Amino acid sequence: MTDAALDGPRWRPLAALLGGACIIGLSAIFVRLADTGAAAAGFWRLVFATPLLALMTVRTTGAIGRPPKMALLAGLFFALDLGFWHYGIHYTSVANATVLSNLTPVVVTTFAWIFLKQRPGWLFSLAVAAALGGAWLMAIEKGGGRLVNQPLGDALSAVTALWYALYFLAMAEGRKTEGASRLMLWVSIVGAPLMLVAALLLGEPILPGSLVGWAACLGLGLMHVTGQGSIAWAMGRLPTSTASVVVLIQPVVAAYLGWLLFAEAIGPLQALGAVITLGGVILAQWASRQRTR
Repeated sequence: MTDAALDGPRWRPLAALLGGACIIGLSAIFVRLADTGAAAAGFWRLVFATPLLALMTVRTTGAIGRPPKMALLAGLFFALDLGFWHYGIHYTSVANATVLSNLTPVVVTTFAWIFLKQRPGWLFSLAVAAALGGAWLMAIEKGGGRLVNQPLGDALSAVTALWYALYFLAMAEGRKTEGASRLMLWVSIVGAPLMLVAALLLGEPILPGSLVGWAACLGLGLMHVTGQGSIAWAMGRLPTSTASVVVLIQPVVAAYLGWLLFAEAIGPLQALGAVITLGGVILAQWASRQRTR
């Protein structure tokens, strides 16, 4: 990004980025309150987001158009991302599910190392070890609140980082020729029926069982549009280094709300593991940028 692109008041995009990250941090709470199946909650998230994304696409491009090829892949990966993460939230704590799913930056760079032959330096390798070590510390200590099956939930949340990394790579490729709102729209159109089929096959209740559940599902849709939209807008106006660090406030917000709403106490090992994991992610991003330069 050039210096010219960064001209103007920096507090506006920074505030949008911080606000978007905090909004996304609410998603785990809404999933817990949705009063429906885990995959069904993902279905309603995309269903409620679709009309708003369609309006945004028409306003920015004038027409919805045909689905971009990369949007089909991105929709598949995002559906897997939501399914694994929502079940992770169901089985483990909100804090663990959110922090472990934020291993995505490490996964992306590791993917580039293995498949694109972009070998990382020693500093990045140290960062990966730190992130994985922190995740292990989080997994070995049980927290308070409702923990149905913490090892399974932690594993599902960690795999979520893989699916989101593939979604991220597909979206990055699609953004070379398509606008963000159109891609997000088609991801929702592709992902929603996949989530519905998964919910039906798993025998989940599709309709929320209460007004609070319906409100939570609507909140997921609004959060999907406003949170992701704010982050996308801000990243076009701030250095990537700033954006990549600020959005890591999501696990902090989720952990605090999990403690406040669901009595999910954060033990000393979990707190230390969360700090080490996020520190490893930040260090991995920084090391990757330094090597690129």
